Amino acid sequence: MVKPSSQHDNVVINVPFGAVGIHVKTDYVVGIELFSSQQEAREATSQFGQYLAHQMHQYFQQANSKLDIPYALAGTPFQKRVWSAISDIPAGKVLTYSELAQRIGSGPRAVANACGANKIPLLIPCHRVVPCHRVVAKKGLGGFMQGVEGGLKIKEWLLAHESK
Repeated sequence: MVKPSSQHDNVVINVPFGAVGIHVKTDYVVGIELFSSQQEAREATSQFGQYLAHQMHQYFQQANSKLDIPYALAGTPFQKRVWSAISDIPAGKVLTYSELAQRIGSGPRAVANACGANKIPLLIPCHRVVPCHRVVAKKGLGGFMQGVEGGLKIKEWLLAHESK
């Protein structure tokens, strides 16, 4: 892995479903935005940002690519518990909000809200791609990206990509 720099960097890469924005502060990714349409690409200005872009490009070419990217994640203890449980879902497997809630002793709506609060949906955990889009409602895909336009299109693409 490339040694992170102490710079701030914002990278935007176009991907099959639209674009991904990566926000870096100091030595960590602090946010990832998923866009359902192409955006103006923004090249990395730091060596670390270039490394992140390379890792993301690899993932979007091959879903089982291992992501080794440090991140800083802020959330409540409950959110972190949900995100940890999501990290345990194997690649290619899908759980419902109810199933995940049962695993952690909570309710499906609270789990869905914690999923929506995840600021780094492609990096939980560091070494596997197990974002919140792996969790679906009992009847259909449920929500994604807290209802942002095009979010379900992205969720469908990610689920199909990771099931290959």
